[in-house]
Amino acid sequence: MNREILVLADALAREKNVSKEIIFQALEQALASATKRLHKERIEARVEIDRETGDYKSFRRWHIVPEEIFEDPDNQMMLREAHEFDTTKQMDEYLEEPLEPIPFGRIGAQAAKQVILQRVRDAEREQVLEEFLERNDKLINGTVRRIDRGSIIVESGRVEGVIPRDQLIPRENFRVGDRIRAFVLRIDRQARGPQLILSRTAPQFVSALFELEVPEIEEGVIEVKAVARDPGLRAKIAVKSNDPRLDPQGTCIGMRGSRVNAVTNELAGERIDIILWADETAQFVINALAPAQITSIVVDEENHSMDVVVNEDNLALAIGKGGQNVRLATELTGWQLNLMSEEQSANKSEAETIRTRTAFMLKLDVDEEVAQILVDEGFSTVEEVAYVPLPELQAIEAFDDDTVNELRTRARNAALTDEIAKEEVLENADDDLKSLEGVDTELLMKLSKFGITTRDALGDLAADELCAIKVFSEDRARALIDGGFADLTDDEKQLMSRADTKTATQLIARARESWFAKSE
Repeated sequence: MNREILVLADALAREKNVSKEIIFQALEQALASATKRLHKERIEARVEIDRETGDYKSFRRWHIVPEEIFEDPDNQMMLREAHEFDTTKQMDEYLEEPLEPIPFGRIGAQAAKQVILQRVRDAEREQVLEEFLERNDKLINGTVRRIDRGSIIVESGRVEGVIPRDQLIPRENFRVGDRIRAFVLRIDRQARGPQLILSRTAPQFVSALFELEVPEIEEGVIEVKAVARDPGLRAKIAVKSNDPRLDPQGTCIGMRGSRVNAVTNELAGERIDIILWADETAQFVINALAPAQITSIVVDEENHSMDVVVNEDNLALAIGKGGQNVRLATELTGWQLNLMSEEQSANKSEAETIRTRTAFMLKLDVDEEVAQILVDEGFSTVEEVAYVPLPELQAIEAFDDDTVNELRTRARNAALTDEIAKEEVLENADDDLKSLEGVDTELLMKLSKFGITTRDALGDLAADELCAIKVFSEDRARALIDGGFADLTDDEKQLMSRADTKTATQLIARARESWFAKSE
């Protein structure tokens, strides 16, 4: 009978083109399953087959677990009990005792066959998958085999994949037997069905299609640096040439648009803008927003955003239909792009000047004239006044040496006071509030002055109240909130209009969602 096991393993391995080890493991699993069924108690069993002789041994096993989770004496054992049999055993190991091996012929033939065939099928699928991965294919060309609840099962040779419904381009229709092309998004080795998860909406799909149509990309002469998509409608692709003699845009477009049209046709008519990559971020943003003409750009490195100014005639073009152009440009460049007209830019600049000037007047205890001089000289924070090299302050013609020294002393005292206050706020603020996305140290400081130190307290605010706290001084914000914003001046209305009400609303919503989640 033992020789029969060896013959069976060898025959199945040859027939199914899998290793004999896979067959032996399947046989061990089948024998263990039969051993468990024939035993009176509900036990855990293991069978070990000798690969050379075909002899096999059976064992009953107990899992060694901590006392606090011990609940199944038939299959678990505490460490102190295990040490009565074997002092070398450790936690999470198994203690085993030999069982009388059951005769191979007594196994339910159907059950053993099912176990073995399932393992063989799994091994075959894994082998097919490994062969596919070795080819390093990014695209799969196949046939629609069936449609399952909106998802499409694709067959390509021995390989099978699935395109989930949300990875299909909107308004696309496929029928069984249609040829289809998709990008290999990921591998799901746990799936019982197709293991290749495919996509026709992924940005990488566009890159792979261009690589197929443009030999220079495959050769590495041209690089695809970034892709942004609104699937089925519009895409932006940034390209760079490693050969200064080669125009990357023209090469990707092709003669009379042949190359880009081939990609567009595959993407159900999706319009594609080919953008010239630039190492300089501002220039790349200008390229990404084409054909709109940019007047100026202000870069905010700290918040990774840019204020992009365009004239009134170009504003609608830069934004695009439904905000599509600026949204794709934001995704392509990785920067938050704030589009505004020249008038809006001037209003924002004036509002920031008012805010900075007011901060200098409050923290440095100076009059409006001195504060305005600091603003005009390019200072934006008290810390800059405190720690900028002394010659830079002394170079300001309106200040003598005594004024410079006094300003520097006041600025350093104010910066030190702010730092101590920050530490106290961070120490007293609720951890849930500090971890909330969008809440930084500056906002925590302002909220603490209003007694808002928990996430729940933030959730109780209205959006305009949060905007007032963020924008105005403590006294003015309190007056506006208490008065229902009835006496806003024109300047304050400008400040409130520039305050990001949408962000404030989202921040409050996050706090409320967290509270409801905890309540449930």
